[in-house]
Amino acid sequence: MNPISGPSRAMKVAGYLAMFLVLAIIALPLYWVIVTSFKTPDMVYIQPPAWWPDPVTADPYSRVVEQVPFLKYFANSLIITGALVTAKLVLGILSAYAFVYLRFPGRGVVFMLVLAALMVPNQITVISNYALISQLGWINTFQGIIFPLAGVAFGTFLMRNHFLTLPFEIVEAARMDGCGHMKLLLRVLLPMSWPTVVAFALITIVNEWNEYLWPFLVASDETVAPLQVGLARLISTDAYIDWPMVMAATILTITPILVVFLLLQRHMIKGLTSGAVKG
Repeated sequence: MNPISGPSRAMKVAGYLAMFLVLAIIALPLYWVIVTSFKTPDMVYIQPPAWWPDPVTADPYSRVVEQVPFLKYFANSLIITGALVTAKLVLGILSAYAFVYLRFPGRGVVFMLVLAALMVPNQITVISNYALISQLGWINTFQGIIFPLAGVAFGTFLMRNHFLTLPFEIVEAARMDGCGHMKLLLRVLLPMSWPTVVAFALITIVNEWNEYLWPFLVASDETVAPLQVGLARLISTDAYIDWPMVMAATILTITPILVVFLLLQRHMIKGLTSGAVKG
């Protein structure tokens, strides 16, 4: 008997069955959302439940645009996510550069504080942040939503560890050629760091697009509310819930972030496996 022989045929079959079972459990809720978004409202409540819409209709998607300010919610999500991604990329890269390539008193202590910030759940700071935003008069404003979410501890940690993996000889050679800090960062370090930067950007985009709690507390109407808050209000503001329209709005909400993820997932995996999380 070969001691290093692979799994038996029965084990392979059991593995595939388990994999398909898990896949079915994960995919079933998404399938139900998609199917319901193409049903008529009265078809949602029939018994037994219909697994396929009859007739198939795209009217729920039309109602999303016509009956609720979906486009306004969508634009707000773009503004909030774009601002937060830009702020976090800039702050994360600059702070990581400072921790690796600059020498200043208390650098180790400051970095320990950054790591400690990673351990603090965002929910703990909600009350204090809300009190501060209220005193500043930023309730129901974009700055009131964006500033408290612009903390960048994860990005600093990720980019710092990536910079530590870059060849130190290249950095020294660039300095001997007269590179200043910004030139060194923009022309030497970032061209070698795009996979990690893309991974950082993608993680940030997904997190900020799906952010719900803080925008729900700060945004009191549709002028600044993002899509996630709009979806919640779509369900809770009326005794009658148009489930096909809610499911259509859900599909329209997750589609942009799903497209971005599919386009950038290869870069994300490459960035996270190229020594970016090496200590």
